[in-house]
Amino acid sequence: MPDHIYTELALRLFIALIIGAFIGLERSYHSRPAGFRTYALVCLSTCLLMLVTTYEMYWLPHAALEYTRMDPTRMAQGIITGIGFLGAGVIMQQGVSVHGLTTAASILATAAIGILIGVGFYFPAFLAAFLTLGVLSFFKWLEGKIPVQTYAYLSIRFVPHEKIPEAEIRCLTESQGFSVSNLNYRLNNKEEFFEYSMVIRTNYVHNIGALAAILSQNKLVKEFVISPTPTSD
Repeated sequence: MPDHIYTELALRLFIALIIGAFIGLERSYHSRPAGFRTYALVCLSTCLLMLVTTYEMYWLPHAALEYTRMDPTRMAQGIITGIGFLGAGVIMQQGVSVHGLTTAASILATAAIGILIGVGFYFPAFLAAFLTLGVLSFFKWLEGKIPVQTYAYLSIRFVPHEKIPEAEIRCLTESQGFSVSNLNYRLNNKEEFFEYSMVIRTNYVHNIGALAAILSQNKLVKEFVISPTPTSD
């Protein structure tokens, strides 16, 4: 194998390692389940696998090359299938919320970047790395600026003979920017409390803190719980 081929192989592997590590740093910074080392290894390994088909003329005997033609796209298909299992491993469901979808998608993007580097497509690989980091960082900031509907479970307990009427409860929550649905009632004579439980929705997450402050100042409220539904990454 010519010396310049060794240089090219080393260059592609180091570029893949560095790009994967940069994307992984962003994920590690946000405490995601797959981070710095995972992304570096994903990009490095996909690049390495593509080098197998890109430089087949150097590891297959010349006689075999006359009868064998390897298709690099088949290797890419196999890589993406394997990455699908890795991505599925970081997706977790907690109740009604799903976590890890962005991490799984970024693992797939990192694998694709490794494939591009493996076949020597440096320009689209670097551009894809830049865009991937932009999505993970700038888009996250942009997403935080966009009003998003936030759901929470709210339960309020009163002493049975001092409970606030339903109409006032609805008026109180709506005045803080919430809409109410699935309102339920519960009376417990043993522990002596009456409870409203409901699902509330708002376009601004800071409204939850404002509602908690209002309820904590109400002397008729015996106890309340506000449980926002978790958001995905």
